[in-house]
Amino acid sequence: MKKIALLITLCITCIGNAQETGEDKWGAWYMYFGTNKVSDKLSIHTETQFRYYETTSNFNQMLLRTGLNYHINPDAIATLGYGYITTDGTFEDLANEENSKEHRIFEQFILKNKVGEFLFEHRYRLEQRFLEYQNVTDTQHRARYRLQVTLPLTDIFFLNFYDEIFINLQNEAFGQNRLYGALGVNVTENLAIQAGYLKNHFSNGNFDRLQVGVFFNPDLRKKKK
Repeated sequence: MKKIALLITLCITCIGNAQETGEDKWGAWYMYFGTNKVSDKLSIHTETQFRYYETTSNFNQMLLRTGLNYHINPDAIATLGYGYITTDGTFEDLANEENSKEHRIFEQFILKNKVGEFLFEHRYRLEQRFLEYQNVTDTQHRARYRLQVTLPLTDIFFLNFYDEIFINLQNEAFGQNRLYGALGVNVTENLAIQAGYLKNHFSNGNFDRLQVGVFFNPDLRKKKK
């Protein structure tokens, strides 16, 4: 009953927060994430995101990201990766969010631990961003920290929450903050789906986003005979 009450509280909180947004449209992010094990220590990260200003229309952003993960142990992972991002900022203007293309290199470190039934994940990320605005180019750097908490409800259902802060390493320090809550379903051992709500806070606005994510983590190692 405590877990059900927690889920109800999350839903009520999300609905309440939705009334405080600075944008009058609900947007949506549709996402795919993959961690594909290729050896005992190495895996390949794959990721695709399509983001919309409205739930099924008014394109905002496409994000493609990949990386090589080194599994130090089951609870510590280091990653070096690359991302390509195209942004259409014409619906709602934000600082540095006009039409642009971006090549991004990132370095990442993840630590995991468990407290009771709660699974904690700390993600530290540095990004080098190479942006193109029409005929103008710019290089920016930023740091990100995400604290994620997962609570299993049953073998199939779980809750997932995170808060992530973005810190610019030039100009104004605060970039954005993302607060997220979702209900997840373990479809198979390697496949999960999450549906939830994201409050994306910038210094000049708050944006409500529905999120649907597919997580597929097949083991690509050759099976021993």
